[in-house]
Amino acid sequence: MDNRPIGVFDSGLGGLTVVKELIQQLPNESIVYFGDTARIPYGTRSKETVTKYSAQCIRFLLTRNIKLIVIACNTASANSLEAMQDLFDVPILGVIGPGAEAAVLATRNNKIGIIGTEGTIRSKAYYKALISRKPDLELYDQACPLFVHIVEEGWSDTEIARLTAEKYLDNMKKGGVDTIVLGCTHYPLLTNTIRKVVGESVALINPAVGTAQEVKKLLLEKNMLRDSENPPDYQFYVSDFGQRFQQIGSRFLSRDIEYAEKVDIEKY
Repeated sequence: MDNRPIGVFDSGLGGLTVVKELIQQLPNESIVYFGDTARIPYGTRSKETVTKYSAQCIRFLLTRNIKLIVIACNTASANSLEAMQDLFDVPILGVIGPGAEAAVLATRNNKIGIIGTEGTIRSKAYYKALISRKPDLELYDQACPLFVHIVEEGWSDTEIARLTAEKYLDNMKKGGVDTIVLGCTHYPLLTNTIRKVVGESVALINPAVGTAQEVKKLLLEKNMLRDSENPPDYQFYVSDFGQRFQQIGSRFLSRDIEYAEKVDIEKY
């Protein structure tokens, strides 16, 4: 038993899709979320910068007495997971491995597409994770930077979103992929639009689902599940624009975020 909260961080709002899955699969767990909204996007940053930012986010979360950390950002998972696991004495999970595992299990023709930020695609983290699990895969990857802005503007189910998806996913459609990894935490909110573009037969993998499953498995194995009759507590912190985070984040989480506290992340 361990009643301390789970810590989750992301470069901004997108990691709330991971929090949503954690709440669904682990409804008794308390969660502390940090969104580094002052320094978004991570996707265009260097590996060194992303690693520095990740360490600062984790140092802050550790002040909240957390028992486990989830790097909900695909870019941060791709660039800094191993370094963070070496640096900190706390269980740290990323989203790349669970996403790759789910994609390998889903594919029927061994043709998998990967979409993500420029940083995630450039890192080849999903590519390496997929090939290490199944060497004979045929992979297609595509950076989709406009998707983040479309989601945050609330345009996920618009003609603008559809036309953008048509452009980004054209090569994957021509290549005949039967599985696409949604390699950015914003992208699950585009599921309906992407589905219209690629068709019902293509499996769309949300790594947040597998990540929440990995967290649950680890907590069970280490006997660290929360055991309390009191309701779980959800705390939200940001490095800038708290009100905007509350408005857009409530849509991501499918529940109201009443308050998000601003943190000077440069102190950590």
